[in-house]
Amino acid sequence: MQDLFDNNDMTGLAEAIKSGDVSAKEVLEFSLDRLDERNPAVNAVISERREEARNEVSGGLPEGPLHGVPFVIKDLGMDVAGLPSTNGSRLFADAVAEKDSTLVERYREAGLVVIGKTNTPEFGKNASTEPALFGPTCNPYALDRSPGGSSGGTAVAVAVGIVPGGHASDGGGSIRIPASACGLVGLKPSRGRTPTAPARTLFSSPMSVHHALTRSVRDTALLLDLSAGPTVGDPYVILAPKRPYIEEVGADPGRLRIGLSNTLPDGTPVDPECSAVTTSVAGLLEELGHDVTEGAPNFPLDALTAGLSVLMGIPMTIEVDERLEALNRAIRDDDLEPMARMIYDRAKSESATNVVKALQELERAAQVIGAFFVDHDLLLTPTMARPAAPLGLLDTANPMSIWEHSAGYSGLTSPFNSSGQPAISLPMGHDTAGVPIGVQLVGAFGREDLLIRVASQLEVARPWSIAPVWPPVPA
Repeated sequence: MQDLFDNNDMTGLAEAIKSGDVSAKEVLEFSLDRLDERNPAVNAVISERREEARNEVSGGLPEGPLHGVPFVIKDLGMDVAGLPSTNGSRLFADAVAEKDSTLVERYREAGLVVIGKTNTPEFGKNASTEPALFGPTCNPYALDRSPGGSSGGTAVAVAVGIVPGGHASDGGGSIRIPASACGLVGLKPSRGRTPTAPARTLFSSPMSVHHALTRSVRDTALLLDLSAGPTVGDPYVILAPKRPYIEEVGADPGRLRIGLSNTLPDGTPVDPECSAVTTSVAGLLEELGHDVTEGAPNFPLDALTAGLSVLMGIPMTIEVDERLEALNRAIRDDDLEPMARMIYDRAKSESATNVVKALQELERAAQVIGAFFVDHDLLLTPTMARPAAPLGLLDTANPMSIWEHSAGYSGLTSPFNSSGQPAISLPMGHDTAGVPIGVQLVGAFGREDLLIRVASQLEVARPWSIAPVWPPVPA
């Protein structure tokens, strides 16, 4: 069972279950044993549904393409009936969901078995996963390093082999950053590609989208096929793809025009280790027949700052106020971590004029950044400008630490949340300590198909290991 579980991605494991090589019950029990064995060392999964999962398997799962595959859900903006929806916050520690979110329903219809929810920083407002509520999640490649955030719990659950894939979300890099730090595939879809219901996301959805962290490109493509598409009331609806994304895996992308940038949007050079990995991938893309030239979009820094500072705070503040109303009390000093409290207090004083202006600036950012993709098919950058951070560096108890260091970790990912474009992180190298370094490919709005074609081309040309990282590397 160990070889089967560790040497297969989600697709391969589902095929083994379908062929009768192993049963869904056996796979589930192995995953739960892994949870017992490995989670204490890394703190990835923070709530469980063991008996519910067993009952679902014994009662008969839907015969979907991922029938019997264990899966986890990030504990941020996504409900699993019967489990807490904490958003990584002490204020929501006992807020138990009554029903599944739409995306979770779609995962279940595909045959996935949800075994629990994963750790996340409070309201996702950090590029590291270190909430006061549950404590830090550790990067298994180096236990004193961050797994990234805000989908760090899911990334580590996949990286150590508790599950072969899991749900994640991305409002400023929160899929791509953990993918880079933990050696996984992480695709942020285009705005509107996947549903967020019943969460009301008219103001946060311009930047935040949901998808997954996986071991392989084909799993990323298949999960997007299974989860994409609007639901009733979605504020943003995008054109459907011309064909299933799984058919893009291995498809010829043609000769592409790819821009290469090893600098942050403000022109600051990235760390040499990140630059070296990205430059090597640029050379590989040239060997594969693509035209790679140095160049990057014109990033309107003022517009990007306005979108992030206003629109990422207002929805959180509304959610906090609704929770306080339900509890019939005022906010207390220990309800929120200092970072979230600072965002909350600032958002309470924002005017309607500033909110509308921020939405307009978001639109301007998309227009300016998107212009680059008229003459370029893709943009290649490091996913992060620095190798994975030490735990404690991005400290929400000290908001100034976040402001000082955050650009090194989300500076190359967050602009494409503002523009709504799809972007994928691929595990293409390691730093001198052996911790993964990812590269980011960005496509024009709606072009997940092209990203999947090129990502699968790189996966074949320079394969990465899908084996779990265990035992973890001590500090």
